Amino acid sequence: MTAWLKLRASWWQHSDRVLLVAATLALAASFLNPGLTMERARFEHVIVLDVTQSMNVTDTPLDEAPDSPAGAKPLSRLAYAKHALREALLQLPCGSKVGWAIFTEYRSYLLLAPVEVCANLSELRATLAQIDGRMAWSGNSEIAKGVHSGLGIARLLPGKPSLVFITDGQESPPLNPHYRPAFDDKPGEVPGLLVGVGGLQPLPIPKTDPQGQPLGFWRADEVMQIDPRSQGRGASVSGEALADDRSGAAAPSLGATPGAEHLSSLREPYLRLLAGEQGLAYLRLESKQALAAAMMSPALAKPVRVRVDGRIALAGLALCLLLARHAASSRWRNLG
Repeated sequence: MTAWLKLRASWWQHSDRVLLVAATLALAASFLNPGLTMERARFEHVIVLDVTQSMNVTDTPLDEAPDSPAGAKPLSRLAYAKHALREALLQLPCGSKVGWAIFTEYRSYLLLAPVEVCANLSELRATLAQIDGRMAWSGNSEIAKGVHSGLGIARLLPGKPSLVFITDGQESPPLNPHYRPAFDDKPGEVPGLLVGVGGLQPLPIPKTDPQGQPLGFWRADEVMQIDPRSQGRGASVSGEALADDRSGAAAPSLGATPGAEHLSSLREPYLRLLAGEQGLAYLRLESKQALAAAMMSPALAKPVRVRVDGRIALAGLALCLLLARHAASSRWRNLG
């Protein structure tokens, strides 16, 4: 028993020096800037925001989110989408990239090519804040063509980003249920997410002037209530190809509401149809957390080899060893 106590005392006596040397070595190693290369998931998106006038309908209450005050005033669809995107920027891991684009009339237009989110967070949030309905150059809102155009933008960018297209899905003018634009896109070639925003209750569409000043609401006699082809008029693009659905099964609902096109609601069945045809995922935007999670879906991830800094781990190890030395010294004094 005496020999055991002597051996134990010898260990406590020498552990002070051993732990101090180990802590010194760990701290010294941290100055060598060690690191480890690992494969991590990163994300690259070009995000297209619908800026047509139906996106100014205020039917997206913030108090649906758990962290929002009860009874908060509803935001417009565009404002709510921007609110959710600001949060998503904070959730994306460093090394991910985001770019902005807008949709109006029948095409999407790139504003900012994807840039790294952590190094450019202030710039990304500042440019996002400036996106609004004053950027629209037409009152038309041909969603299917806008999605096709957005896919083309993503396909041509060097990093081959995913497409995130945010809209309420209201085609204006309405589509003929038997004739729809035909595209040569390969479904799934560009991964992405089609995001529907807005309420299900039809509401009047605010009318604004080119400077964004309110002019009341659009009336029924100011809005095209049926598709142009039923009126004997041509398409928005001369000679565009059309898909003829009359010979097959009945065309799926395109969300048109003849006689009530001056009212707007989320056209979710139509957006689900578009998403399925283009190989995109669909999300109804109901919380900022859900949007961030969808943008970080494994299906949209890009494996990237990144260097993991080892200095913090070594510094933490040195601190633990010093704490252990202090504990050992205190115990040795108690034994003495």
